[in-house]
Amino acid sequence: MSLDSVSYIESELEVTSYIQNLKYALDNGAKIEFQIQRRVDDMRDEKYTNKYTVSTLFPDENPSEALKRELLTLTTEDYIQTVKDIRFPKRSDMREFGKAYNDEDVYIKIRVEILGIYGHPTTFVMSFHFAEKAFSPEMFPYRKERHNHENKNSKN
Repeated sequence: MSLDSVSYIESELEVTSYIQNLKYALDNGAKIEFQIQRRVDDMRDEKYTNKYTVSTLFPDENPSEALKRELLTLTTEDYIQTVKDIRFPKRSDMREFGKAYNDEDVYIKIRVEILGIYGHPTTFVMSFHFAEKAFSPEMFPYRKERHNHENKNSKN
């Protein structure tokens, strides 16, 4: 964890509400701001960068459209934690999520803010990259007992 942030776990109801608001904003014209090139990536293995992950998972798509679609699939079970940005205390908190794509864990960190004089919501996607360390079940406070792969097989 960074010295510039403090993390905490929101209640399941708060996370559900956040996801509903996120989906409403995305379905009603919220802009997606995606940081494809980040300074932090300069020192990171390319495989764990936003640019590499998005171009690998969605090679023939517009990154903003692909990310919008993927953010619309987030559930409370994907929630990891909420992070307060101490460097910019007036900004909204960031939420961290994790999902598996082709059996690879992907770390997702987003912030939704209302910007401009007309209050247009913008979703900032700070992170959407392959996880450097595999996710463990303990990281997900609201994930049900069954693992995601089992859930896919148990439908119908």
